[in-house]
Order: sequence, then structure tokens, then C-alpha cells
Amino acid sequence: MGGIRLGGILTYMGHLSLTGNTGSVPVVLVHGWGGSFESTWRSSGFADLLEDSGRQVIGVDLLGHGMAPKPHDPEAYSDLTQRVLDSLPAEPCDLVGFSLGAITLLQLAINHPDRVRSLVLAGIGRNVIERDDSGSHDVLVQALEGKEVPDNNLARLFVQYADQPGNDKTALTAIMKRDRAPYTPEQLARVTCPVLVAIGDQDFAGPGDGLVNLLPNARLVVLKKCDHFATTENFDFFDAALGFLEASPS
Repeated sequence: MGGIRLGGILTYMGHLSLTGNTGSVPVVLVHGWGGSFESTWRSSGFADLLEDSGRQVIGVDLLGHGMAPKPHDPEAYSDLTQRVLDSLPAEPCDLVGFSLGAITLLQLAINHPDRVRSLVLAGIGRNVIERDDSGSHDVLVQALEGKEVPDNNLARLFVQYADQPGNDKTALTAIMKRDRAPYTPEQLARVTCPVLVAIGDQDFAGPGDGLVNLLPNARLVVLKKCDHFATTENFDFFDAALGFLEASPS
């Protein structure tokens, strides 16, 4: 999901200093459902901060989003990693993803651990390791399809994101209808690179400790008074992610 430009970004930059030796390592940024590289990472100022520190930024629009093709068949979205793989440099690099982007990057790290130097996963946690038997996901899909559903604030927010200018609501609905399953401990054990999981204490996808405990080399940052949709605009997330990327081993 997308973000908005931060009016306080200059104030933030005033107290941020990136002095590490990671400038030669590209950083790949992947947005969440209903967003794009421009509306999430460029608009929030996060991409600019990375570039100002000397990092090369590679922005990726997932299939169904932004400038990418937007098929309407749910089966087309069974593997969202390919567009990211096509954008990766030859050498291992740092990956940062939010929500659907984080889920996609985690799958990429499972399948291709040799391509990932470090990984920042924002806005995911319990939702990727436990099966949802509550029916809440079905409610979201029904709302996106225009069907009447019980008054549900989360479903209303998803519909608002899908209706934003430039979005293809049918494509975004197809993404929500794709086959999906929780990651297993065996899959997560393959992700041996340093991982930062950052999630708000009011995020419906959390908590994040269960995911962190299943990753061999991960740590958790809980963003106080932060919900899912505010994650990529949160200064504590900026601090945690940028500090983690700076400290990643060369």
C-alpha cells in the first residue's frame, strides 16, 4: 500500500547521518498491495534518503501495480518474485519490502538465498506463518468485488486503496484471490542473511515475534502507535531500516 510525502522529511534528514561503507551495494525497494515504487518509497522520501547517502536505489513495481502489466487472472500472480529477480544486479544486494512486497521478498530469499545480502521486512509477521481461518480475507475479497459485507473498517480501507487513481481494481482483486499458504519453518530456515522485521504495535499483520523466531538471523523492531498503513511513513521505521542497512556486512 502506498504512502504520502512527508512534510517533515527535511527535519528528519537533519538528525540522520549515514556514514557506513555500503554505498556500492544497491538497495531494491518493493511496495505493498495497491501501491507502487513512486507512491510508497519515493513519495515518503525513503528512496531519497538512501540516494543521498550514496546508495543506488532500484525500485520495482510488482505485477498488477504501478507501471507493471495488470493481468486479471489470479493464476498470473502465483509467483510475484520474477519481476524482482529481473531487476536484481549480479551481486547480492539489500532488499526492502513492505506488506505484499515483504511477502514477495521473503519468498525470493527462500528460493534464491544467494541473491540476498540483507533483508528488511516491514508490515508482516503472524500473517505469513499462520493460516487465517477467520474468514477475514474472504471479506476483503468480497468488498473488492463490490459485494455487501458487514461494516468492516479494514475492508473499507482496502477498497479505498484499490480505487486510487492509476490502480486497476480488477487486477488488485485478482492478486488477493491468488493461492497462498503460510511459510513453513523449513522454508524460513533457508533465509540465513541478516533480516530486520519492522511492524507496528497496531498492525493487523502482527505481532512479528513468531516470524523472527523462525528466521536464523533476524531481529524485531516494534513501531509504537503505528498501524499497518502508516508503516512506510514512520520515522522510527526509517531509523531502524536505514541503520540496519548501514550496519549490514560488506
